[in-house]
Amino acid sequence: MPIERVGVVGCGLMGAGIAEVCAKSGYMVIVQEVTGDLLQAGMKRITGSMDRAVNKGKLSAADRDAAQTRIMGVTQLQDMHPCDLVIEAITEKLDVKRRVFAELDAVTQPHTILASNTSSLAITEMAAATKRPDKVLGLHFMQPVPVMPLLEMVRTVLTSEETFATAKVFGESLGKTIVVSKDTPGFIVNLLLIPYLLQAIAELEKGVATKEDFDTAIRLGLNHPMGPFTLLDFVGLDTTLFIADAVFDETKDPRFAAPPLLRRMVSAGWLGRKSGRGFYDYGKA
Repeated sequence: MPIERVGVVGCGLMGAGIAEVCAKSGYMVIVQEVTGDLLQAGMKRITGSMDRAVNKGKLSAADRDAAQTRIMGVTQLQDMHPCDLVIEAITEKLDVKRRVFAELDAVTQPHTILASNTSSLAITEMAAATKRPDKVLGLHFMQPVPVMPLLEMVRTVLTSEETFATAKVFGESLGKTIVVSKDTPGFIVNLLLIPYLLQAIAELEKGVATKEDFDTAIRLGLNHPMGPFTLLDFVGLDTTLFIADAVFDETKDPRFAAPPLLRRMVSAGWLGRKSGRGFYDYGKA
């Protein structure tokens, strides 16, 4: 069946971005949060993002207003019943995700596709919590979702051809470029990105160079838009550590063993831009 109504579970940074791009692409969107306060904050995040796009001339006021009318906020998962596709974008904890998938399996229609936005956790484990594993796959958006053009599709051995084809058409309708990964730890992007970031931290810890020189070398020598330490602060040191630990726990691959410096910084609350301090200090005037 064609996708007409999209559900998004979670209205944090990722969920809000996914809801926004779906609404701007013409889909009716139901976005869910666990409390009214969190939902209100998420809806405000969506409105602010679209307002900034209008101010920058990237979105017309009329298109913004139309997109906003397509988004409905709810606090109960059972309100996902009318959706043809539900995308989970909640905390990166497998046990919590499995519970959500089991509940979505119970409250949605038989044809509904269930997808996870996880950056590293096993999609097959989530599919196993449902009675429709053939209709489960990964749709990993990049942050910030309204800006980044890539969508990683993660296909398990259980995902049906029909589910995959329907989800691919949906992803392309959002204006995203699609890459496809099997259900392997880290998928494509984080499989390559996380070891690079961890090595940069390890070499900084050894005193090979300053963080500024590492960043400059990568920007100007490899033509990357950000050096590793600027990127770490943007992604979030806690997020990086979580992904590294999740992949290491499953694979025992030493490339994903987090350096002590990363753990100490996360323990200290130096998480990057979102906390005001990471490898760089964002509290300075």
